Amino acid sequence: MTQKNKFGKKGWTPELMKSQKDKTFVITGTTSGTGFEATRILLSKGAKVVMLNRNPKKSDDVIAKLKQELGANIEVSAIKMDLGIQDSVKQAAKEVLKKVDRIDALMCNGAIAQVPKRTTTKEGWESQMGVNYFGHFTLQAILYPLIEKSKGRIVTVGSMGYDMGLKTIKFDDLNWEKDYTANDAYSQSKLAQIMTIYELQNRLEKASKTDVKAYACHPGSSRTNLINTSGSFMMKIIFGLMKFSPLTQPAENGAYPELMCATEEDSDQSAFYGPTGRSNWVGPVGAHHIEAHAKDKAVAKRLWDLSEKETGITWNF
Repeated sequence: MTQKNKFGKKGWTPELMKSQKDKTFVITGTTSGTGFEATRILLSKGAKVVMLNRNPKKSDDVIAKLKQELGANIEVSAIKMDLGIQDSVKQAAKEVLKKVDRIDALMCNGAIAQVPKRTTTKEGWESQMGVNYFGHFTLQAILYPLIEKSKGRIVTVGSMGYDMGLKTIKFDDLNWEKDYTANDAYSQSKLAQIMTIYELQNRLEKASKTDVKAYACHPGSSRTNLINTSGSFMMKIIFGLMKFSPLTQPAENGAYPELMCATEEDSDQSAFYGPTGRSNWVGPVGAHHIEAHAKDKAVAKRLWDLSEKETGITWNF
């Protein structure tokens, strides 16, 4: 199903972004790929960016690179955070709250993908679910009060992979102790991320919290290091070859959907944003079709309630 792109034939691009001076953005996973590009573009528009990354050395290298390109006066900093360790997420969130007095958008960009052998986090969650979903769930909940005070946004970077596995949440075996496959587990984590954004919208509406906005988007098929970081040898070969295909796009283009969701005024929260070309892998950025199972309200509510129980984190609406 094709939707008319409100941004025209070219879709949304950073050329449409206004000055972001005096605005603060918190972004996970910024040492490469779409997270790096989103950070670079926001800084070029005058924003303040706090990067949340697992590797402090890589963060320092990125800051040096950005200052070399954009100037020494850019407002960029980094806090160490491992999305796969809940204590690390909680500590990083506390540091964010000490560091900034507003959050105009929390951009949940960091991820791992296609982990070949089933591994678990300290909490016992399957690693992709633990990093991509539970890590961000906790981070969002802790930072939510400041986001609300700032009349800000939460932007989740999902994936078209949400529709490439099971069409619901595997509640009876959430951590894939049986029948684990790298793709199904990754798909599940991305489906969970997207479903929870729409459930958050429902809960904000019920609580009459109309100042906070929540968006779901995806980067399409972008040339990043995501698979190289955590995928199997065979997946690395496959995705390495795909980088030469017209069905992939530069990482910068992959950052456009999350940047649009973080900055564009009056965007429809109920929509799903990403490339609108072939298979939604590449092409002009805008709203496009999302499958019904990603908006199953009963499943989303059950997942939310389970997530609060699993993490021990209750959202303060």
